[in-house]
Order: sequence, then structure tokens, then C-alpha cells
Amino acid sequence: MSTAPAPAPASGGMPDKTAGMLAYITIIPAIIFLVMEPYNKRPFVRFHAFQCLFLALASFVAQTVLWIIPVIGWILIPFVGLATLGAAIWCLIKANQGEKFKLPLIGDFAEKQANA
Repeated sequence: MSTAPAPAPASGGMPDKTAGMLAYITIIPAIIFLVMEPYNKRPFVRFHAFQCLFLALASFVAQTVLWIIPVIGWILIPFVGLATLGAAIWCLIKANQGEKFKLPLIGDFAEKQANA
């Protein structure tokens, strides 16, 4: 976890903290920030956008696996959704504070992609 504040935008647009926070609303802003300039050149925004996408992918995979398991898996599916929502809200708050909070496993992949 890095506590260094995100730098202010040099060439207009919204601040990195705001863009990083918005990346967690759904996967749509995350994809937009990875495609649209100047946000796709900012490591802080890229990190949060990638972490959001990887979190959504991990949630999808976990729910798909649980769907295959009768009864017990079906009961656990809503808890995966709640855990995903909680993680996204926590990351949203941390991004708004200018922090790069790395989720276990997912955060390392996001950091590698953001710095690539």
C-alpha cells in the first residue's frame, strides 16, 4: 500500500484521485480510462482501472465456479457478490484518498499492468 498522494493532472482533465475513484463505479469507466487520453498515461489511474477490471473478472470466475456446485455453491454466490462490492467500495475510498491500496493477488497484477 502506497500512501503517497496522487499527482494533480498536468494537462487538464479531472484529478487522478477522482478518476481512480470513478474507475470502481463499474467496469465501463475503468475501460474508458484505459483507452482515453490523458488518463491512459497516468499510472495512478491505470492501476485503479486495472484493479477494477481484475476484481470484476475474479468475481465472475468465482461466481461461475460456485454456480457449478449444487446447493452450497448457490448459497455462497451472493456472498461473493457482497465481498466484491465491499472490496470495490474500499478501493474507491482509498483511491479518493490518493492511495494505491492493493487487493491480495489482484493488486500485484494491476500494478504490473499499470507500469507496463
